[in-house]
Amino acid sequence: MTAAIGEIISNGILFDVKNWSNAMPERDAFFQTVELLFNTLADRNINYLLVGGVALLSYVEGRNTQDINLILAPSDLDVLPEVVINDENNHFIRGLFDQLQVDILLTQNELFQEVLEKFAIDRQFGDRIIHCATVEGLVLLKCYALPSLYRQGQFSRASIYENDILLLLLNYSVDLENLLKILSAHLLPSDLTEVDRIIEEIQSRIRRFSSQQRSLTDE
Repeated sequence: MTAAIGEIISNGILFDVKNWSNAMPERDAFFQTVELLFNTLADRNINYLLVGGVALLSYVEGRNTQDINLILAPSDLDVLPEVVINDENNHFIRGLFDQLQVDILLTQNELFQEVLEKFAIDRQFGDRIIHCATVEGLVLLKCYALPSLYRQGQFSRASIYENDILLLLLNYSVDLENLLKILSAHLLPSDLTEVDRIIEEIQSRIRRFSSQQRSLTDE
């Protein structure tokens, strides 16, 4: 069973050395904030989908994460006035729910809408059932983001996303041909070619890992 979301995020903050010089949020209060967010989503019947690092950690061991990533419709965001928006860029919003950072992908983007509708599953985090993206949904979102990250020169973040994709493909069987077909409706042809190249490089790495593993087993 995956750890409670409050534990995942508080550990992410605690183990990030950049935070050590700052006052750390009180752990119990932080847990209560996370619980309040998901209680609020449930009480208001908001159709959300958990994506990003927390969702990833329900499938594979990976990096620390310090925020919540959700897909929401703009109309649902309107009934969440507790989220104080401090940055908005196209279909992406960054805000705070009390002391908790929340990044929101809006369903005005057709791919985000499709992931919300077709790539969702209920998964358990601690004692709570969370509406979470599937492995395929996470791979779709990360592949979709990569061309933009490279254009913006965000190479460190792009490298993290590529490693996330590697971990997912290493541990789960994914119909990549179908995912690339879906992406073809949402990416420029040149961007799709670049994503296809990245996926092939990742698959080559996985084949090398598998070959090395077999060699060690045979020795």
